[in-house]
Amino acid sequence: MDCEIISPQGYGAGHPWHYVLGGAVPYPKQIQAQVIARGYRGYMERDIKAASHKPEPQRSEALHTIKAKVLEDLRGDLSRYRTLARKLQTHREKHGWILERPECHDIHSGLSIKFAHLYNDFAHLNFIATLPDQQRDMFDLL
Repeated sequence: MDCEIISPQGYGAGHPWHYVLGGAVPYPKQIQAQVIARGYRGYMERDIKAASHKPEPQRSEALHTIKAKVLEDLRGDLSRYRTLARKLQTHREKHGWILERPECHDIHSGLSIKFAHLYNDFAHLNFIATLPDQQRDMFDLL
């Protein structure tokens, strides 16, 4: 399954020109599907791995703290992403989808940045979800 979100001109949704040239605003589920398809773990991969290697109960506490922070970030990022998507729609209605001489505006850059934030939020949550619930100890082997 190809989950890549590319404009007809070849720009990915994380690039401002994707939106300048009329590329669709991806739904959050499409972003999440792309993250899963690529196996991306996010910029916090090392921190999540380090937390997962701690002994219990520090491991569970550290992973819970990271997950809570990422969920909080995701809520804020989703809210801002939706706001920017609406602003882009208004911008396109006012200025047209593809201009004779395309120009990149703040709305295009802002949307591409929020896409990247959501991409990382989903990557972190997906990576945490793939970890076992508890660390195995030596007694599990008996």
